[in-house]
Amino acid sequence: MAKADASKLDWNNLGFEYMDLPYRYTAHWKDGEWQDGGLTEESTLHISEASPVLHYGQSAFEGMKAYRTPDNHIQLFRPDQNAARFKRSCERLLMPVFPEDKFVDAVKQVAKANADFVPPYGNGGTLYIRPLIIGTGGVIGVHQAPEYIFTIFAMSVGNYFKGGLTPVNFTTSAYDRAAHKGTGQAKVGGNYAASLLPAENAHENGFADCVYLDPVEHKYIEEVGSANFFGITKDGVFKTPKSPSILPSVTKYSLLWLAENRLGLGASEEKIDVNDLDQFAEAGACGTAAVISPLGGLEHNGKLHVFHSETEVGPVTKKLYDTLTGIQFGTVEAPEGWVQRVE
Repeated sequence: MAKADASKLDWNNLGFEYMDLPYRYTAHWKDGEWQDGGLTEESTLHISEASPVLHYGQSAFEGMKAYRTPDNHIQLFRPDQNAARFKRSCERLLMPVFPEDKFVDAVKQVAKANADFVPPYGNGGTLYIRPLIIGTGGVIGVHQAPEYIFTIFAMSVGNYFKGGLTPVNFTTSAYDRAAHKGTGQAKVGGNYAASLLPAENAHENGFADCVYLDPVEHKYIEEVGSANFFGITKDGVFKTPKSPSILPSVTKYSLLWLAENRLGLGASEEKIDVNDLDQFAEAGACGTAAVISPLGGLEHNGKLHVFHSETEVGPVTKKLYDTLTGIQFGTVEAPEGWVQRVE
């Protein structure tokens, strides 16, 4: 694949696809320690055919974005939270932790080096940043790798779901996303590989994606595809599911805080029964890639429950979206420590 050329990008029609940008950051762990890392133009990783990442899925990643502000600066949204979650994912899979301060610094280096690919302010585009760690080296027994590669690459992106802030319909899945004592709270590759078939089934039936229920009773909402669920109750409470197998979303916890402290709503993280959808006036999915995707309706056991509308975003969801993206793009005052400037 040829290197991307910023001068040839159509900023108003970006998708959510891989691009080979000029620079990425790479560091290697071997002999029990991290070697000095740095920026590189090499976009191909060379690893042993016996690397544990290939056989046993020893890998973890993060999803982040860099935003162009109206005064043409570039900033990150809560990168320290991604660094902390990356640390927890590494610990879960017995991988060496890349120091959190160096993680944030490396992300800034990648964003700055690829500054030409951060979309201009006003079109909704962002620079999506993907930190990744994989277990490498010649290992065939089931145990952790002797070596690791940590890398960060980036790409210019538009909306994750086509249509942007437009309601889409989902359906519940009979498959489990993760077990309560499994790797659901870690952002690891295997969780997403297991989601491909349920998502494909949902697409074939005309839905944007599927909603996973809890793996024990199959009645409590867990995740919406690869995003977190939230609902706005008819009496003004922002609710989001609580479960030991849900990935702790930086976006979700940001919305929880904003709902209570900026919008004056109640805010609660609790079990949400899929049979109790009537309590919600609005609902949506949230995450770094999707930001917020309104749920028009949710099909369960052959019946479609419609929330606010199948065609129009609800007023509270729109206000949450405007507040969150305003902070991310620098037009709304951010809570202390939520944004970090790159340049």
